[in-house]
Order: sequence, then structure tokens, then C-alpha cells
Amino acid sequence: MVVAGAVAVTVLFRPAGAGEVRLAPDDAAIVAAGADIYAAECASCHGAALEGQPDWRAPGPDGLRPAPPHDASGHTWHHDDATLFTLTKHGLAGLMEDPPSSGMPAFDGLLTDDEIVAVLSYIKSTWPAEVRAHHDTINE
Repeated sequence: MVVAGAVAVTVLFRPAGAGEVRLAPDDAAIVAAGADIYAAECASCHGAALEGQPDWRAPGPDGLRPAPPHDASGHTWHHDDATLFTLTKHGLAGLMEDPPSSGMPAFDGLLTDDEIVAVLSYIKSTWPAEVRAHHDTINE
């Protein structure tokens, strides 16, 4: 159950096991909850309009890459649901051994699985139809 403000949402498409993550970008309640969580937890780095930080492809002075956009101009939609979920929950360490330094925190313990799915569902809901369709084929 995700609680965002006074809205309680039961996520129907949640991780049932490894690799079984399905986002719900067409579920208005899940998307609304995800938008609230995104605003509170993600927008400070990834932008209120999912635009990311300037020059996100090049390392900054600290050696870390700035936060990428999650809109259609970024690369988020190039990754399947399970990869996006794992990256959000566990950071790069969830995807590779000896990951490079990253400014992306792991949200395990900060957000529930349902809240992570809601945020990712919100992000996907903003993509144009052709990008969403392409992302759906990646999940197949």
C-alpha cells in the first residue's frame, strides 16, 4: 500500500519476485501517488519536469555524472522495468559488481517496493505514446 497525502493506493503491478516488476502508467491513482513521491524524493536532482541536470552526460567537477533526465530525452526508457526498479532500490550496486561512484542513492529502506513502482509508473506515464510502446517491447 502506498500512502500519498490522503490517498491510499494498492499497487496491482508490483514486484512478485526477481525480474517480475511491472509498471502501471495507465493507473491514475498509482501515477498520482508516484508524482507526489517523485516531487518529494527525486525532483531535487532529476528536475520537477523530469528534465535532469545540465550536461548530464559528462562528469561534473566532483567526478560524478549529473542526474539524467527521465523524460523522453533521456535514456530511462531504454531499460526494462526490472532494471529501473533494481537501480532505484539498490543503486548501481544492484546491477553490477564494483560499480562506479554515483550520486544516485539507493532507496532501499527509504521507499517501499510499491512506492518505487509508483514513482517509475509516474515517470513512464509522461513519455509520448511511441516511447511507451517501445518500452513495452523491451519488457517483453
